[in-house]
Amino acid sequence: MAMLLKKVWESVTNRRSSCPSSHVDSVISPPGYTKSPPPSSLGAFDRLPIDVVFQIVKLVGPKDAARLSVVCKSWRSLVSDDRLWIYFLQSYHDTWNSVFFAETNLQKFSSHIAKSSFMRIYRQRVQVPGAVIVDGGSGYYKFGWSKYACPSGRSATFSEFVNIEFPSYFRFRNFFATIYSRMQVKASAQPIVLSLPLRNYDDTESARASRRQLKEAIYTALFDMDVPAVCAVNQATLALYAAQRTSGIVVNIGFQVTSVVPILHGKVMRTVGVEVVDVGGLKLTEFLREQMQRNNINFRSLYTARTLKEKLCYIAADYEVELSKDTPASLEVPGEGWFTLSKERFTTGEVLFQPHIAGVHTKGLHEAVALCMDHCHAIGFTGDDTWFKTVVLSGGTALLPGLVGRLEKELHGLLPSSISKGIRVVSPAYGADTAWFGAKLIGNVS
Repeated sequence: MAMLLKKVWESVTNRRSSCPSSHVDSVISPPGYTKSPPPSSLGAFDRLPIDVVFQIVKLVGPKDAARLSVVCKSWRSLVSDDRLWIYFLQSYHDTWNSVFFAETNLQKFSSHIAKSSFMRIYRQRVQVPGAVIVDGGSGYYKFGWSKYACPSGRSATFSEFVNIEFPSYFRFRNFFATIYSRMQVKASAQPIVLSLPLRNYDDTESARASRRQLKEAIYTALFDMDVPAVCAVNQATLALYAAQRTSGIVVNIGFQVTSVVPILHGKVMRTVGVEVVDVGGLKLTEFLREQMQRNNINFRSLYTARTLKEKLCYIAADYEVELSKDTPASLEVPGEGWFTLSKERFTTGEVLFQPHIAGVHTKGLHEAVALCMDHCHAIGFTGDDTWFKTVVLSGGTALLPGLVGRLEKELHGLLPSSISKGIRVVSPAYGADTAWFGAKLIGNVS
């Protein structure tokens, strides 16, 4: 690279003549952004097609590309091209779409991106130290650094996240101290983005007080550990961010319950109401275990049933039709041997739509989502009634094949066409880690 930079400097010093305008087409620009005007002279590099020069600059990397910008005005014009820095931003673990979403939607002043070059945004994102991310679920919690591609660790959940009625300062402090110790970082070195399970769903004064009490206990514990900054956001909102949206309905199929959460511009619309279905991933696993025991299929642990659920089970497009089919499939579970399931493969997931088959007396998932949509439509917060027609799924169980199509089908059957037209269900891109990835966007924003 040093030789290349020397060659660039010598060529520009020896040759200051201008060159005809050229067009660089090697990178696609996002809508609304104009490329820099072509440089007038690049020294000896004028002999090369401009798209070849552009590819060379991409190969030298962002650090040396930035150095080229001080050689002369022509090189500065080329190197400051937004498309070059979009390319470098894409080299991060984050995709360009997620970077663009975070910079335009999760900033305090989101219009800043229209005023900043992507070269500057790249520089700022590199300088951002990142954040510790803790996603506290009701089944498992995940932790890691926002610069990582995925969570670096996970464990059985910290019960304090579930029982928020009486949060304990000392237990929170010990919990976070353990995480910082496992990550081998000082609490004072980096901010933390915390994902909170959605609890106390109501908009009553007591529910609001409980939520405040939980956050105060968390903030006190962390600030007493000299953490520089804390951002605590509920899992549903973070799942929506991970799907690169700020408005929609999030269906979070958690460990114990499923929450249907309407969110408008990043804010949970508790006045509309959060619907809760008393069926989560654990209930599906337990129901599969019961079916296996009923059919004399022997196994040693609930983990085996969970593995079979994740690998073999699916959601039937039409439950009654599926009952008439023969759908066997086999899987080898390490340490347990081979297992073959048939109707258990789709009767397990059917609990989401017909909880009564597992002995649970609650509304089905499709009924809860339809009720939430009906409430959103009736209240009419904005003139645009399409914001609630995007349904974002979240949670490991939400990855069951067939769930997206079945839920869309059931919603069209339950709702009038004025509401159901345009409904789209989005599968979770990150499964059980969806909220963690939503927090990651916040932790890396420039």
